[in-house]
Amino acid sequence: MIRTLVVDDSALMRRAAKDMLESADNIEVVGTARNGEEAIEKAGKLQPEVIVMDVNMPVMDGITAVEKIIHTNPIPTIMFSTLTKKGSREALEALRLGAIDFITKPSGIHEIEKIEDELISKVNNIHNSKPNIIRLLNLKKFKGEIVKGNWDKTPNDTAVLIGTSTGGPSSLEQIIPRLPGNMPAPVFVVQHMPRGNFCNQLAARLDSLSQLQVKEARNNEKVENGVVYIAPGGFHMQVRKALGATRIKIVEGEPVHAVIPAVDITAQSVTNVYGKNMVAAILTGMGNDGTSGFKLIHENEGKTIACSEDTCVIYGMPKAAIEAGAIDVVKPIFEIPEEIVRCIEG
Repeated sequence: MIRTLVVDDSALMRRAAKDMLESADNIEVVGTARNGEEAIEKAGKLQPEVIVMDVNMPVMDGITAVEKIIHTNPIPTIMFSTLTKKGSREALEALRLGAIDFITKPSGIHEIEKIEDELISKVNNIHNSKPNIIRLLNLKKFKGEIVKGNWDKTPNDTAVLIGTSTGGPSSLEQIIPRLPGNMPAPVFVVQHMPRGNFCNQLAARLDSLSQLQVKEARNNEKVENGVVYIAPGGFHMQVRKALGATRIKIVEGEPVHAVIPAVDITAQSVTNVYGKNMVAAILTGMGNDGTSGFKLIHENEGKTIACSEDTCVIYGMPKAAIEAGAIDVVKPIFEIPEEIVRCIEG
């Protein structure tokens, strides 16, 4: 049984979440809490294996509680967050501070059943994948310098792809801000996220930390070097060449590997455009999204990089790609920016 703690200031929401979770045969809700202060106390007393935590609560909010729990009693935590701009910002802050994942909170209690499958699935997946929260905290402590590159031998039409999922926002903060602003290549980022403002908020934060321009990708926009394009949540991102220009195509399609956006969809399209001049890195996350796409890049003589297990929050996606023979080099996350620049240099 997966011992779970539910934290929400709404009694109706606590009851609804408890009922949904316990509808699964392998999940037991060992306790509930009304605010972050109670959550800290009950996390220490009950020792749950997963916490489901609301963001906005009286006495102590969920973000403050997550930070305190992670530093004193690291337990994987899933945040409840709204679809609003403020909610997106709060969700990303919680992920940066140590939360493992988040679920979009329904606008009313009458819609709570819509998230039942997602809630149960995320509790199971996070428990089974055994995320390394200490590594997530260590990511925040490392402050590397911007990597310098020599572009004399860099081929035209070179591009970078970064694929990531659970634990991705913190991992991306270790890579994007360390890439030089004069890099002669665009960067395409696929971070598993639902629809809403989440990817736009992620782009804004990374942009504030980086020499490169970072933005949420828009349909049909022209691709430019020195720009990081993050796939919008809930949409696939492709790249195509038309009338002498490379443009982004945002697609409202079906999930692949149960996720949208999917790394494999973007990987296939960038390989068609950039061929052997692709550089691709896969960072952290559950499942095997990215494996077939990175294998395609590898087979087309592009360069593929995977995050090492000892610096990975969740080793699922990198492990799957490595075991499939899709990876050229495995590096600690702190060395991936240097490896990307070295590969671009030609």
